[in-house]
Amino acid sequence: MKEDNCIFCKLASGEIPTNTIFEDNMFRVILDAAPASKGHALIIPKQHYADLYEIDTETAAESMKLAKKLAIHMTDVLKCDGFNLVQNNGEVAGQTVFHFHLHLIPRYKHMKNDDILLWNHENYTEDEMKEICTEIAKGLH
Repeated sequence: MKEDNCIFCKLASGEIPTNTIFEDNMFRVILDAAPASKGHALIIPKQHYADLYEIDTETAAESMKLAKKLAIHMTDVLKCDGFNLVQNNGEVAGQTVFHFHLHLIPRYKHMKNDDILLWNHENYTEDEMKEICTEIAKGLH
């Protein structure tokens, strides 16, 4: 299903021209229009899912398989030194387009001082960590 007002639905369907590096029946992979690094790409499902909470398990799994394939290929072609996979869910987490997508971000040693993906580390006591762990683990199967 496609949403008429979703820009990523339009990108994934080819309605809006893109720099497409890969396409199959489930996904279109495009270069990000505002890249964090050389080769920064987006895996976009052709079906509309707002985020990780909405996407079906099979499509989510296939997106990760495709990410692995592309990361290996792009590392070879671009001669990058590492790779980040980023997937944001919700505005507070940095999601700006509410259509599931996975960022493929090649990393390069010569960009040592970049601020891609920097965050502050939180400090919790051992007791707080145990409480958090228990709370999360409860009910998981």
